Amino acid sequence: MTRASGERVGAVAGVGFTAFERQSSQSILSLALEACEAAIDDAGLARTDVDGIVSYSLLNDSVPVQAVATGLGVPMLTYGVDLSLGGQAPCFLVGEAARAVEAGAASAVLVFRALKGRSGGRVGRMPFPGLGTPYRYPIGYSAYPMYVGMWGNRFLHETGQGAEDMAAVVIEQRNYARLNDRAVRRQPMTVDEYMESAFVVEPYRRPDCTIEVDGACAVLVTTLGRARDLRHRPAVVAGSRYLLGRRSGLDMGDHLLWDDYTRNYTSHLADGLFGDAGVTRRDVDVAEIYDCFSTTVLMGLEGLGFVGRGESGQFIRSGETRLDGSLPTNTHGGLLAEGYLHGMNSVAEAVMQVQGRAGERQVAGADVAVATSGALMDGSALVLVGDR
Repeated sequence: MTRASGERVGAVAGVGFTAFERQSSQSILSLALEACEAAIDDAGLARTDVDGIVSYSLLNDSVPVQAVATGLGVPMLTYGVDLSLGGQAPCFLVGEAARAVEAGAASAVLVFRALKGRSGGRVGRMPFPGLGTPYRYPIGYSAYPMYVGMWGNRFLHETGQGAEDMAAVVIEQRNYARLNDRAVRRQPMTVDEYMESAFVVEPYRRPDCTIEVDGACAVLVTTLGRARDLRHRPAVVAGSRYLLGRRSGLDMGDHLLWDDYTRNYTSHLADGLFGDAGVTRRDVDVAEIYDCFSTTVLMGLEGLGFVGRGESGQFIRSGETRLDGSLPTNTHGGLLAEGYLHGMNSVAEAVMQVQGRAGERQVAGADVAVATSGALMDGSALVLVGDR
């Protein structure tokens, strides 16, 4: 962890949330401002300290960073990014914010996600334009759960896993959500209740699908030297990676060109990620793995190398992802239970775990956290390390 010793290395100093609701009365701009203001206050800084803001949106479902800068009363931005990505973006943008402060392009950068994902445009029902649209829509291949479902089915088939393994993901994350006041789905679930729930798109039943919400989440990134003088233990950005796999990006449905549906981007960036951070997989204390659908947790655990091929479901069923297990995972309840903010809240949870302030769901002695963003061909990941 040699990078963590540098004063100018990037570190997350604060996090901020709004409530996660099914129908918010606030505008998206108001939600963004609330979360950003909370992150600034949480870090112990003032709005006038902010000189960088970055965010992302999917099919124009959010607000530009310029509007947020104006709403916050930021004197001047020296670094601003509006990225056209969805759940692949959070870890990527936190990594870019860290690089910006390391390079001196900015001194305090907000990374936020704000949307009305429940009362506004819902991802599961959004039309996704692209070169394949004229071919996909006439045959009814039009919804995001269908695209991920193809991967999920193939992954389960090739690895010999099934509904019991998906149920384990849902059940364990619901147990975490019971400890999280922000979570939308806090009711526990049994295997029988899971099996009795209705299918949405095979292999996914309703509990396997993320819960869309209206809300916002933000983190504040500054230099490690500055963060040491602020309110909380700095969460050092020790490593970050983004990967776009070969033959991707032409269309939301262009995964038809992908060589192996049983592996997503995590399999391809894992070694570089841990190498950048100077840690091994055994060093990781807590994992926040992107979970728009339950199979992406199974795929992420295997792709990152925490378990072998086809072993992720049994790993979860045996209790290893619980608070007292070897790798507590998705400790906020994940996107399946806390709410779908396209993964920004999973990064914030990783920060709070490293800072030691996750309340009842705090992992004892958490010093190294990994987070991932994205489900299929492209995505990003972070390693956060508590400052010693």
